Amino acid sequence: MDIQKIRRDTIGCEQLIHLNNAGAALMPAVVANGIRDYISAEETGGGYETADKYSAELDQFYTYMAKLLHCRSENIAFTTNATDSFNRALSAVPFKQGDVILTTENDYPSNFIAFISLQKRLGIEIVTVRNTPSGETDLEDLEQKINTLQPRLVSVTHVPTSSGLVQPVAAIGNITKRYDTLYLLDACQSVGQLAVDAIATGADFISGTFRKFLRGPRGAGFLYISDKALQSGLEPLFPDLRGAEWTGIHAYTHREDAKRFEDWETAFALMAGSTAAIKYLLDIGIQEVQTRNETLTAYLRHQLGNVPGVQLQDKGKHPCSIVTFSIANQEPERFKQYFKQHGVNIYTTARSSAIIDFTQKGIEWVARVSPHYYNTEAEIDRFMQLLTAIA
Repeated sequence: MDIQKIRRDTIGCEQLIHLNNAGAALMPAVVANGIRDYISAEETGGGYETADKYSAELDQFYTYMAKLLHCRSENIAFTTNATDSFNRALSAVPFKQGDVILTTENDYPSNFIAFISLQKRLGIEIVTVRNTPSGETDLEDLEQKINTLQPRLVSVTHVPTSSGLVQPVAAIGNITKRYDTLYLLDACQSVGQLAVDAIATGADFISGTFRKFLRGPRGAGFLYISDKALQSGLEPLFPDLRGAEWTGIHAYTHREDAKRFEDWETAFALMAGSTAAIKYLLDIGIQEVQTRNETLTAYLRHQLGNVPGVQLQDKGKHPCSIVTFSIANQEPERFKQYFKQHGVNIYTTARSSAIIDFTQKGIEWVARVSPHYYNTEAEIDRFMQLLTAIA
């Protein structure tokens, strides 16, 4: 991996130290240029006409995304963000009153909010699976509850936003596929930093976003739909003329592929940028990215462990590129702004994003530092220098 070339490709590296990749990573120039070029073409040529002109290039989005996830292009849909992807999948599940959603204690806050909304509207039940001592989902408890409760849906967040935990998603998939339940995987914090094989996970749906570790634009996401889910006729609650054809006064026919989950009105400029982001990652290699990230985060965690007053809060046997810690006698917003004033971007996560997890840990907030492969050890040293000065 040519780190210096990658940093030259990343204009933001010239101005700051960006350690908030779990929030929104710095885009490579090729991504931003792809968006600008498409917008310019729309400006001078018209929106519909530009989409027609660039149709072959836009179709590459599905090819590249499928290559990254090891699936077919027909399994991929373009969306506006991870929550949009997740909710489109969730809306396809034929819930009835009394149905159970089985989820983890570390699911994404937006997902819990959606579940609670379904509970209020439809009377479904939300049940969580207990954790192992190391923090991952307890697979024995998962299978026992699937056996007992016969959930309509199992929902898992691959990497929670509040810690570096990595869930055993393939092992979970091996269990769920033995039962009559659907499996929805939120991969918004894992795709782009970890190798994710959609088929190996056994998931029926995988939702994700581009702004995080994929280094794409905000306002762009993806949704994977398995062959099983497509063939069984699952569709979003509100398809439009992109995903279905109106065939009679009271009838429509949905598409055969994953595009049945898309809308007619699409931000094609952002799709062009997202395509460039996937290609950029594929050219580097996701395994190389994962290895580089493991080196950076191990270096960071080792140094944090030596700072008085700092308590690492990550769980899991193999934590990833999200590093969280609590620190005594600090206020979260002021703490974040201190680093920003010194040219370093980090983030803080409040209890409202991880109520179950933070209640168990007895904390109200964490600092979240999320390096990515274009960061350097020297940047981590600078962060540590600033941290030590106020710890």
